[in-house]
Amino acid sequence: MCLSLPMQLVALEGAGGEGGEFALVERRQGSAVRRERINMMLIGPQPLGTWVLASLGMAREVVDDDALALIEDALAALSASLAGDYDPEQHFADLQAH
Repeated sequence: MCLSLPMQLVALEGAGGEGGEFALVERRQGSAVRRERINMMLIGPQPLGTWVLASLGMAREVVDDDALALIEDALAALSASLAGDYDPEQHFADLQAH
């Protein structure tokens, strides 16, 4: 099973200097920054600053702000669960409102 992570486009690469074939993306993980080079073939060229789901060196889809917040909540809950600190009232604030 693969887990796609939200990553932000910080630089574009491509033939003729136009960009769009590949991109450099990054994601902050605590005090560290994870940086990768990904293929943009599935979603096409995107503006710098765009958030995408990346997995196995490929951008899978563009992520809007609402989806990004939900994914980040889920990743935080997963991390807390693995650390033995999961608290359902602390995670998934969108479910609290219902």
